[in-house]
Amino acid sequence: MTDVQYIDQNARRSRAVIAGNTVYLAGCTAADRSRDAAGQTAQILETIEGVLAQAGTDKGHIVNVTIWLSDMKNFDAMNGVYDNWIVKGRAPARCCGEVRLALPDILVEIMVVAVKP
Repeated sequence: MTDVQYIDQNARRSRAVIAGNTVYLAGCTAADRSRDAAGQTAQILETIEGVLAQAGTDKGHIVNVTIWLSDMKNFDAMNGVYDNWIVKGRAPARCCGEVRLALPDILVEIMVVAVKP
């Protein structure tokens, strides 16, 4: 039976769930939503690094990324930050799309799946 661990859980969601050696992060948004898309992306990626560390892994072990943008006009701004953040030579599988996010000032939401080394 696979052991399942829950990180930063509340009644609705866990910040991350570890099942075996796989780490699933919930969608992350920026705490400071006054920032532009690049600023929100940077803050989100910083949060992701922290949650991955709590789960015993790091960004070099991310295997899948899902990115939601409130408007595809923010695609280049988000990618400018993201491309400098990912570990070179270890680009995860990724998709990105435009959706209506939970609040109008959320410009970017990112969800990742990683493995534990």
